[in-house]
Amino acid sequence: MISEKKKVAFHTLGCKLNFAETSTISRSFPEDKFERVPSNSKADIYVINTCSVTDSADKKCRQAIKKFISLSPGAFIAVVGCYAQLNPQEISSIPGVDLVLGSNEKFNISDYITGIKKNQKPVIHSCDLTSTDSFNPSYSLGDRTRSFLKIQDGCDYGCSYCTIPMARGKSRNPEISSIIREAGQIAETGVKEIVITGVNIGDFGKSTGDSFTALLRELVKVPGIERFRISSIEPNLLTDELIELIEINEKILPHFHIPLQSGSDKILGLMRRRYTRDIFAIRIKMIMDKLPFPGIGADVIVGFPGESDSDFEDTYSFLEEMPLSYLHVFTFSERPDTVAEKLPVKVLFRDKEKRSKRLIALSQKKNIIFNKLNIGQVTNVLFEKTNNEGLITGFTSNYIRVEYPWESKLAGQIRKVRLNNISASGKMSIELIG
Repeated sequence: MISEKKKVAFHTLGCKLNFAETSTISRSFPEDKFERVPSNSKADIYVINTCSVTDSADKKCRQAIKKFISLSPGAFIAVVGCYAQLNPQEISSIPGVDLVLGSNEKFNISDYITGIKKNQKPVIHSCDLTSTDSFNPSYSLGDRTRSFLKIQDGCDYGCSYCTIPMARGKSRNPEISSIIREAGQIAETGVKEIVITGVNIGDFGKSTGDSFTALLRELVKVPGIERFRISSIEPNLLTDELIELIEINEKILPHFHIPLQSGSDKILGLMRRRYTRDIFAIRIKMIMDKLPFPGIGADVIVGFPGESDSDFEDTYSFLEEMPLSYLHVFTFSERPDTVAEKLPVKVLFRDKEKRSKRLIALSQKKNIIFNKLNIGQVTNVLFEKTNNEGLITGFTSNYIRVEYPWESKLAGQIRKVRLNNISASGKMSIELIG
């Protein structure tokens, strides 16, 4: 008698790196025993890959766990990832949770699920992270038009507000040759764009004597992959050599996401960041000098302890001057066991909210200005595979979102287009060329 396959659903919170890892974890479930189903449907097993970068992220994780327990009360609930690494006891206290796995253990989840029966009490496997943690290769397939490829994990930076080193361990990476093999496997599936991801990808090579630029030089040789997008890179690791490589190789897209966090050197010092705002400005100037119409985004934290009104105005005026195309704005929240948790002079919640709203408005203004500058430009767009109310959308090389009347033949394809105007939805309308 053939036993019925168990239905397993995966839910990811947080960053692109988490998406890459969830996809890899999902492929470890044998297809002859498990059927993958959408996370919003009833399943026998739910695997929830968590994030813990902010207090809000923790809250979203708890809400997701409770949602799936409510959706399917008899299901086996496995919670893995960063939040599970940092707060396993807190997660295990949620009634209905069966298994909690830390950052290393999550890749062997099939070893911990036996019989698919709910446990009398949650089982926790979350070891302390060490300098000898292994690198678990990961890349996403099937979920999106592009693939997220993990090239690096962990972080050696000691930013005063961040728990990522505690959640993921020391910076480490594999040999370039193994990443090239994975990119080749991705190419065989027909994917045309790879998003290069990790915790601190500019640090690639520390554990193997290589460099991020050396990796990119090899990746662009992989046949079948037409575009490589860099997910995020620290300003002090964005080298002249890297910018010059992007200038001469059209496969590496002119899109930069550069964490700034504050435009005040005083606050950058309190954050223990490894650069000043002048270094950030110098990097931006070189990008603008070398590349036409680059898309440049930045992360900013508001309300860090000690941030006065004048410190925030320094940040605002600095960002206003920078030729950025968008901002990701985060409101500071204290993380347990960090230096920032103990810093004096806390910023009032209402002041954080006010500052956050001002920067979000600035981001929207900058995005409109950037889009208008690009009107009339001819560029390439990778179209998504989703029919969105009769429209197909996609991203240009420099990360402008465009829309066009739905044509199924465009899905997953890269086409040359002309940017016409900003639509009512805020996206760019286009015309196909050729």
